[in-house]
Amino acid sequence: MDTFSTDQPPAGSAGPASPLAAGLYLVATPIGNARDITLRALDVLASADILAAEDTRHTRKLLDIHGIRRGALLPYHDHNGAAQRPRLLAALAEGRSVALCSDAGTPLVADPGYRLATEAISAGHTVTAVPGASALLAALAVAGLPTDRFLFAGFLPPRQAARRRALAGLAAVPATLVFYESPRRLAACLADMVAVLGAVRPAAVCRELTKRFEETHRASLGALAGHYAAAPAPKGEIVVLAGAPVAAPAAAAAVEAALVDALAGQTVRDAATTVAAALRLPRREVYARALALAARGGVEG
Repeated sequence: MDTFSTDQPPAGSAGPASPLAAGLYLVATPIGNARDITLRALDVLASADILAAEDTRHTRKLLDIHGIRRGALLPYHDHNGAAQRPRLLAALAEGRSVALCSDAGTPLVADPGYRLATEAISAGHTVTAVPGASALLAALAVAGLPTDRFLFAGFLPPRQAARRRALAGLAAVPATLVFYESPRRLAACLADMVAVLGAVRPAAVCRELTKRFEETHRASLGALAGHYAAAPAPKGEIVVLAGAPVAAPAAAAAVEAALVDALAGQTVRDAATTVAAALRLPRREVYARALALAARGGVEG
């Protein structure tokens, strides 16, 4: 049974929070809704000796929303990381606490922080995760695709040739694939996914997760590619998910054999659902094949 650590008092309770122990704290921040932040994250943001932020203006706004008043923030992003890391590592060596947060979500997950974390670990400093919001996990939760095995591939290359090569390297991975994508490249990305991964894979496009205009479109890759090719480029943050490889046409006999077995003890509808889930195939296609088998064999629906 899980237990909870209580070494810090609840946010808003009487008395100041205990001083943070020395080390690097990787703090997850909201991906949209400012209330999606943990009490522990607020404590760390308020108490760290140094707070490094991908965009200090963005983080300052978050601190203001939650009533946290503190001095200057240190910018840390992809462009100044090499110059800032020695300063942060020196602070850690002096026994100070350093908190790092990106604009949204968890540092290091398609966001700055990897080099800082690895160099801090190499130097023997404590590195602590302060977990919370993540677009990756939020998208997996609502996409309607299997979550028992997934691969996060970050951002695909912006150019078509490189993007298709990257997709080809992932095509056979037996897991749900998760990508972050730019709104202006979404239609082109989906078209390349259809070309490389196939049109029948179940997929989802999640936009503006946790925000006011959040939406998730679930369909095959082919249907999603057609939809976004005909629509204006969407706005906001995008997560694209593609299901694991579906059975090739050559495996049609195996699908039929599985349906025959299932139809022996189930209705057409239930048999189609069972086989589609087991083989990770679109249920509509399996149901159509089950109906054809039932018609030939006189099985009731």
